[in-house]
Amino acid sequence: MQDLPQKLTHLDSQGQAQMVDVSPKTPTRRQAVAAGRIRMTPAAFTAIEAGNTPKGDVLATSRIAGIMAAKQTAQLIPLCHPLPLHKIEIQLNANPQLPGYEIQASVTTKAETGVEMEALTAVSIAALTLYDMAKALDKSMYIEAIYLVSKTGGKSGDYHSGL
Repeated sequence: MQDLPQKLTHLDSQGQAQMVDVSPKTPTRRQAVAAGRIRMTPAAFTAIEAGNTPKGDVLATSRIAGIMAAKQTAQLIPLCHPLPLHKIEIQLNANPQLPGYEIQASVTTKAETGVEMEALTAVSIAALTLYDMAKALDKSMYIEAIYLVSKTGGKSGDYHSGL
């Protein structure tokens, strides 16, 4: 765990929540990668891999939902800045050992602040959409381990989780 900053930037001098003023910052290229996974029964995994699901293409729909979610992050998370997103990439990788899918989102911008929340939101919504698309096959699916893998750019420098 990294040390906390001396001052939390989302709190004003009275301890009230505030949106951080990023206008003095110079826009720079920033990228964030987040990951997570969803576990399911072997039968549900086999059905998704075979394309044999009641609602259609589970993986394509989940990928699109993740992209759309990243673009809506500022409307979902209070105090999050709306950002111009230049690239959003969602990967859903089959893992028979889970069984389930490992989800990764990569988001890139050139802005005054980072895109960590956009990447984390993309992974979360891709996983939730996968659950929604396949819940007729398995209501016991388990979404887990959503975390920031890495981020580049910005005043605080690069970060890599090491996981």
